[in-house]
Amino acid sequence: MRQPEFWTDAPDDPSLSTRLLTPVGAMFAMAGRLRRAFARPYRANAPVICVGNLVVGGAGKTPTVLALAERLSVMGVSAHILSRGYGGSISGPHRVDPDRDKASEVGDEPLLMAHRFPVWIGADRAVTAQIAEEAGADALIMDDGFQNPGVMKDLSILVIDAVYGHGNGRVMPAGPLREPLSEGFGRAQAAIFVGSPPPGGRWPWTPRRFPAFAARLAPVLNDGPLAGRRYFAFAGIGRPEKFFDTLRETGAELVGRQGFPDHHPYSEAILARLEARAQELGAQLITTEKDAVRLPERYVGRVAYLPVALGFADPDAIDELLAPIAVRARRRAQQRRY
Repeated sequence: MRQPEFWTDAPDDPSLSTRLLTPVGAMFAMAGRLRRAFARPYRANAPVICVGNLVVGGAGKTPTVLALAERLSVMGVSAHILSRGYGGSISGPHRVDPDRDKASEVGDEPLLMAHRFPVWIGADRAVTAQIAEEAGADALIMDDGFQNPGVMKDLSILVIDAVYGHGNGRVMPAGPLREPLSEGFGRAQAAIFVGSPPPGGRWPWTPRRFPAFAARLAPVLNDGPLAGRRYFAFAGIGRPEKFFDTLRETGAELVGRQGFPDHHPYSEAILARLEARAQELGAQLITTEKDAVRLPERYVGRVAYLPVALGFADPDAIDELLAPIAVRARRRAQQRRY
């Protein structure tokens, strides 16, 4: 979906649309409270980390999930990732096979992550968690699901775009929030801000003394530097401008760009049009790694993509946050062996 422009209005200067839709947002928030109040969540044997956010759209959850899984791996923990499989036709539970599954079946983000770690998709998160445990998961990392009460979380981490923040601070449809800020922060144990820190190093939008960590998305230049090359970029992510800005930061010459809604399905007709435009400009088509898994088969290899990786400003602090999870996970692994 494309976000309405009024979602980015200043919180203290709401537009007419924001004011008119605020009562609807209040009802949406109440529905979420009732859902959580009457839920009977599954208590997994493996420790559960939930990586979520409070706004609609991309904030960097998937790179964060991969970075946390990597930190746990270094600590000797085999973490399996749980996802709803948004955009896929398979309702699950299903372990994603990156060599056989397609994005149209399992979703683009699960397919991307499955190249590095075990990934399970399923509409019923509790059942999916149980099957992942039976398959040998020492720990479970939920990619999204912060607002879903189906599974109890041992550690909930909010991912926040350091530039976008929380938009106008209102609940959908009056704003981009999935729930009121006070309620979301009340259930979380930490926040990771993705992007440049603000002047003075103090993060806005968080309660006082709330644990917050800084991180940055950096391009992974497997095919050499992009500087000096001409590119026509396109992206179907939460905020395509973030990708275009990243390309510019690498020194690439961005001669054209096209944004699409998040998880946009690419047809051959769309790719043919984009490719023709790029050729007119003497440029190479380039997209995100997440978009690349949704490309029609005939365009795989013809369209360049730019992987990104999340790096923590203070990895030791993140390891300290994960330490109790790692201890429990290693204990579980030992018990399973004996």
